[in-house]
Amino acid sequence: MNLYRNLDISSSTNAIAGVHRKSALRSSRVMALLTSATLTGALSLGIGASGASSNTPAGGSVNLYITPNTSSAGGGGGTVVMTGAIGDYGTTTGQSDKNGKADKGGGYGNIELQKGTIRVDLAALDAKTKNLGSESTINPVGCSQAISVTAPVTFVSGTGLYKGISGTVNLTETAAFIFSRYTSGKDKGKCNESNSAAPLAVWGSLSGSGTVSF
Repeated sequence: MNLYRNLDISSSTNAIAGVHRKSALRSSRVMALLTSATLTGALSLGIGASGASSNTPAGGSVNLYITPNTSSAGGGGGTVVMTGAIGDYGTTTGQSDKNGKADKGGGYGNIELQKGTIRVDLAALDAKTKNLGSESTINPVGCSQAISVTAPVTFVSGTGLYKGISGTVNLTETAAFIFSRYTSGKDKGKCNESNSAAPLAVWGSLSGSGTVSF
């Protein structure tokens, strides 16, 4: 989730030509923050083994809802609720590489749930947040911006009650931002699109549905 993974881009952002280049970079960084609170820097559902039940879920349709921590800079801390074949809640952790080592650009994440952990592959979602196209444009009237991307995220492994999980959720990340204006210099009054300027306000969410099996 990344739309809010982290304000530091997890990997190089594809350039968008002309006057939209800076806003494209900023949007990817904020979207990365929200996502990683996803998961997207990745979703990680984790819980202590003591909280796991011996009854493995039957699998089926699931719904995933994430409220990212937009100030975590890729460190996780987003809140998660899952419904359907999995009914559980918890938090996301920061992104990691395929071996589980902490890495803001690693493309994987964990969600820490009450009954186990779920490891998620965020590669497709990462790719979408780095190619925003026309959504990279900031509205100069109020220095505002709204972004939405959808991509599949894959559950690759789990622990506790979710050991042996596999499946895919089509996840949509949505974000809205308000940027500041330059107060002096040649750009006075214009929207401050520099990568070093944090947005004045950020809102984001991630949600989607899919199926899982065990």
